[in-house]
Amino acid sequence: AAVVMFTGKANCPYYAKAELLADYLQTNLPDFRVHKITQHPNKWEQWLHDICETNGWEHRHSPIIWRELLDRGGKGQLLGGLNDFLEYAQQYYGITSMMLSEEMLDIAEENLQAHLEIVKEDEEIKSLIKPMQIWITGASVPICYHLIPLLANGEVFGMTTEISIHLLDTDQFKEILRGVVMEAEDMAFPLLRSISEHTELDQAFIDADVIIVLDDVLLNLEVQSLESYIREVSEICRVYAPLIEKNAKSEVKVVSSGKTFANLKATMLRTYGPSIRPENIVAVATSWESAAKAMLARKLNTNTAGVKDVIVWGNITGSNYIDLSHAKLYGYDCAIRGPPNFQRPLLNMIYDSEWIHSEFLSAQSTLSSRVSRCTAMLPAHAVATVLRYWYHGSPEEIISLGILSEGQFCIPEGIICSMPVRFQNGNWEVVTELEINETTEKVLERLSHELVQEKLVGLKEINEMHPYEAE
Repeated sequence: AAVVMFTGKANCPYYAKAELLADYLQTNLPDFRVHKITQHPNKWEQWLHDICETNGWEHRHSPIIWRELLDRGGKGQLLGGLNDFLEYAQQYYGITSMMLSEEMLDIAEENLQAHLEIVKEDEEIKSLIKPMQIWITGASVPICYHLIPLLANGEVFGMTTEISIHLLDTDQFKEILRGVVMEAEDMAFPLLRSISEHTELDQAFIDADVIIVLDDVLLNLEVQSLESYIREVSEICRVYAPLIEKNAKSEVKVVSSGKTFANLKATMLRTYGPSIRPENIVAVATSWESAAKAMLARKLNTNTAGVKDVIVWGNITGSNYIDLSHAKLYGYDCAIRGPPNFQRPLLNMIYDSEWIHSEFLSAQSTLSSRVSRCTAMLPAHAVATVLRYWYHGSPEEIISLGILSEGQFCIPEGIICSMPVRFQNGNWEVVTELEINETTEKVLERLSHELVQEKLVGLKEINEMHPYEAE
């Protein structure tokens, strides 16, 4: 018993002629079986080299045909190319092929198109079953520990999307990463296909769909100058950016978070990774939104979920401004009732205007202290929230997001600045129709200047360290 195996380039007319003859023999001879393996023209040479090397054959052209002898453990016996197969068919079965050259070319073209369609279908099927690749840098920090369950429970990427998480940090944190990996594995999340630790940079960001940058510096201005901390952060991004360009997927989403320099990290990744889509590099501001909403809800004795459209402008982990001029209140328990979507301007519902102008605005320093002390649950929830909106939308709600400015609201171009956006259909768009008052304009001018200076310092420090590199 034998199976005739043959492989050729999908667009090869000689392969087409051999294929047609083999189909005829299989249809008319009960003991004749054939197995065809079509190869894309770009992969043919390598495939031919590999199979010849494995079997010790010498063959250089398409197609290659051999017999697999089932009673000898599938050992292959080389028949050769098209002419050898025609001779084999005539000698053993008395059958010849009279196909014309024009017919051979037509069938070869059909073969190529059919092969390309099959390859496309296979890729689509694989994309459905291949897990989403999530990379987290600076993964030894507590934020990461709290973020993993939020990513793995299905609410962020969808209840049918499996994920693989890759934790990246320096070698000194290897044991911490290993502990996190073991604990996450023990939790047996149905959607977590795998989780692994990485300390080698050369393999970082392979096939990444999402990269969450959590790298931080421990700020102590009595020990080190602000400029040196900016240099440290900029250098990290200068290392990461080309690796992201080289190894990650072309549509990779890069999310900057952490306690320090969230905007600067996003700006520098954009600067040193120019081929990364600029709209896919963002910084997370939702920690500030959440804390401000909670403070307002306590004042109004209402549910935090009813407070919407609080806007955070500027430098997320630096100087920022919480804008209540567009904030709305839903479901407030008072004399005036309405349907679930009924809302009122939040400022109209706080009758103590002195509280707004003194306590809330002055409390931003207190709020800053609260947010800075929240090193785990709050920032982890903020990252997960932004990703959930990115993948599932925030149709009516305004979200603050650090994005690359294109001159909106008179903010200078080329800096990552927090401003109001909406997420929809896997993208975000700036809510440019918002009218900003004179107070906000003046504050934005000051905040923008600080962000420009921070970027310039980062570039200056890096250029001094690497004077021969282009900006």
